[in-house]
Amino acid sequence: MKKSLFLAMAMLFSGSVLATTDHYLLRDGNHIHHLKITNIDNETTVSADVDFEPNANETGGHACNAHVTGVAKQVADNELVLKKHSESEASYCELKIHLTPTGATVEQSKDCDNFAAGICHFSSDGKEMIKFK
Repeated sequence: MKKSLFLAMAMLFSGSVLATTDHYLLRDGNHIHHLKITNIDNETTVSADVDFEPNANETGGHACNAHVTGVAKQVADNELVLKKHSESEASYCELKIHLTPTGATVEQSKDCDNFAAGICHFSSDGKEMIKFK
């Protein structure tokens, strides 16, 4: 009985050691960018969401929010790429994520407009999203 309990606890602990999650956040006026990167074994999942209220200089803009998630590929030590197929179009949204020890920046392809319309966008516009726990 003790061996079974010990084995079960060891398996639970060893599985959690291989999983990490990092969160990144950028607030730019009324625009909020959130990025979550989860590593489990050799698979990296990226979830990016934005919640925008129009800033003073965005007259006529409407509030919007958008979300994209999927498995990303590591293309360099500090760069991930997420490609997500648009269900309504024959195109892909591609997010290039550049990681630093303190944060991340995100660049999006033109086809990400299918996922984030209006004033919403996943790109951090060259500003660093701050890493937090």
